[in-house]
Amino acid sequence: MPAETDVLSRIGAHTKKRVERFKNDRSVSSLKASELYSRVPRDFKKAFEGSFPRVIAEVKFASPSAGFLRQEQPSAESATRIALSYLDHGAAALSILTERNFFAGAPEYLESVRRARPEAPLLMKDFFLDPYQFELARACGADCVLLIVALIGGELKQMLAQAQNLGLSVLVEVHDEVELGAAEAAGATLIGVNSRDLRTLKTDLNVARRLAPLAGGACLIAESGLKSREELKELSSLGYKGFLVGTTLMRVEDPGKALAELMAP
Repeated sequence: MPAETDVLSRIGAHTKKRVERFKNDRSVSSLKASELYSRVPRDFKKAFEGSFPRVIAEVKFASPSAGFLRQEQPSAESATRIALSYLDHGAAALSILTERNFFAGAPEYLESVRRARPEAPLLMKDFFLDPYQFELARACGADCVLLIVALIGGELKQMLAQAQNLGLSVLVEVHDEVELGAAEAAGATLIGVNSRDLRTLKTDLNVARRLAPLAGGACLIAESGLKSREELKELSSLGYKGFLVGTTLMRVEDPGKALAELMAP
């Protein structure tokens, strides 16, 4: 595939530059000295022990596939307002986008949500390439981080251990059979099956359907392309314990109300 069409590679290149800027602005020692760093992260997987449906509602203002999703200006204030509405309408957990260039996110959004709701299970949704980012996640109050097999490849096992050594849960994201095998071999206990190919941005729920019976004992989370309770119910019957939903909710004027409608019997 030509490099210019590989969205994931472009995001990765931007992320490397962004992380270097972060390192210059906030040293690891300053991150460790921050108030939220001392907080003990909660076990993110426990958020999926309840009854169906257990939704990770996502706060994201833009995406490479859809552009800007909302008319309002992205900010920590608006991110927090949406996050609290999600929680009040039954979200089992939250995913907060912290990547700026492609998703209009920021670490400050996660930090603001954490301060507003200290006990909420929070996933820092970003493109993790450097151990520094795990320190940043702790300093922002994350419970869980995302590791994308297609992005980090052979470094998965090492990065998984580095995040876990800092007390963070890890959602390992896969897109096909090979990546699923790599996640299981690395010891992942929380695996997200993304039905969107991050290289082409095409979405196909058959990816989630195909990979479900191949998974072992990990807690499975279905990601991307989910628009109805019927789809959630079908994937639940295949073994998925949680469902990450973002674009469908963020496009609606009241995302929290849209979440409640999605989850309603």
